[in-house]
Amino acid sequence: MSRIATSFTLILSLLSTFSIPASCATTQPRNVATLAVCKEIASTVSSASEIWSRPVELYYTEDNYHWAQSSSQVSDGCAQINLLARTQTPFGVKGGGHSANPGFSSTTGVQIAMARFNNVTYDASAGTATIGAGLIWDDVYAELEPYNVNVVGGRVTGVGVAGFTLGGGFSFLSNQYGLTVDTVRAFELVLPNGTITTVTESNPDLFWALKGGFNNFGIVTQFILEAYPQGQVWGGAIITLGELDAVTNATANFYANVADPKASILTTLNWDLGITAVEVNLFYDAPTPPDGIFDEFLAMPYLTRDVSTRSFLSLVLTAPSNATFGLRGYFETVSITDITLPLLDAIVNETEYWSTTLAAEVPGLFVSYDIEPFLPSIYSHGSPSAWPPTRSQGFMPINIYYAWSLEASDSLINSVMQESARYLTQVAISQGQDVANTPHYPNYAIYDTALSTMYGDNVASLQAIKAQYDPDNVMALAGGWKF
Repeated sequence: MSRIATSFTLILSLLSTFSIPASCATTQPRNVATLAVCKEIASTVSSASEIWSRPVELYYTEDNYHWAQSSSQVSDGCAQINLLARTQTPFGVKGGGHSANPGFSSTTGVQIAMARFNNVTYDASAGTATIGAGLIWDDVYAELEPYNVNVVGGRVTGVGVAGFTLGGGFSFLSNQYGLTVDTVRAFELVLPNGTITTVTESNPDLFWALKGGFNNFGIVTQFILEAYPQGQVWGGAIITLGELDAVTNATANFYANVADPKASILTTLNWDLGITAVEVNLFYDAPTPPDGIFDEFLAMPYLTRDVSTRSFLSLVLTAPSNATFGLRGYFETVSITDITLPLLDAIVNETEYWSTTLAAEVPGLFVSYDIEPFLPSIYSHGSPSAWPPTRSQGFMPINIYYAWSLEASDSLINSVMQESARYLTQVAISQGQDVANTPHYPNYAIYDTALSTMYGDNVASLQAIKAQYDPDNVMALAGGWKF
């Protein structure tokens, strides 16, 4: 790690001297100064880092790749630096590349891909796992499986470690252990001034801010997370057609009656090609669940059912979350405090109304609404953090996801998703839920969401901490939520 840290510091010193033009391509530079800067960068970094120039070098395309086409941009050069670039040129910091918001982890300037921060190290004596910021959760689970331990991470395949953790992190294990951010013991951080530091509770303001505050304070290269015993689990995915009443009843009953923290579900309404299909992901943190918890789901007629005793990784891989890979896409969210049949009926209606309304106008349309039941005690496991701004209220996110094929539909989809989110919030309020000011989950929030909607009264404190650790406002050149 020392060689990488050294290269971070050297490159920061170098780039603070130059105003980098938009291109660092060594094949056809726009001017001599650009070529000189790129050559000097290449000669300065250690062998642990690499620079790829467009358009033909080996990993250039991979390092610009994002799961959603709407958040993929073609950087003008220097696609992989693996170090913090303090520069006058906009830059993007890419972990797993699963953000759907345009420009959040991509850029037309300098793309910093964290792909080489790909270590997973388990420390049995400390009960922790050190995890590189360039990984996806699938890789983490695979590395920890031989040790019979796990961390609180993503529920579906393909999700990156860095953005997920820095934004909060809802998991199948959250009822037992809290959000992913609640399990962080330390962040390895490159500050905007080039300093490499390990941030723990001994640095309370920065530690608090990083727990939900994303990349406003520098670039996180590694996370040290608490590790928990993990044996085989039970669960998987059920996909059904035409069973909407059965699914909504089972989901409402599960939320109302199941208090076992080892049990979790994820109910998803998907519309595609004129058909509304329901996917339910079941989870129980043991080889066999107690009788009765999942009976309603298992009794439903199904199109496919892959439910069994298996490894945690095997269960995560059953979710077909890559079905819309390569399409454009946005996420949006609302927060709720109760899951009731009237609210579930409203979600069904939203799925079917907008899908049929937009189908003829939006090519390649895919519409998805996720219901994510959690116990009200989920926020009791952690300590104060940038997100959520309140832990006194038990709330849950609804994840709204639309995908489509053409850029011309972007503005329309943004408007529709926000209108749908407002409508569902009003339905929840009409059912007596106190959600008018309940914080929205930033990992699901669409790109023009107000900071106060997500962070509430924490915004002012986050702005002050940002000014303290980034007085030159370097991180404002990167994408994402900015304080």
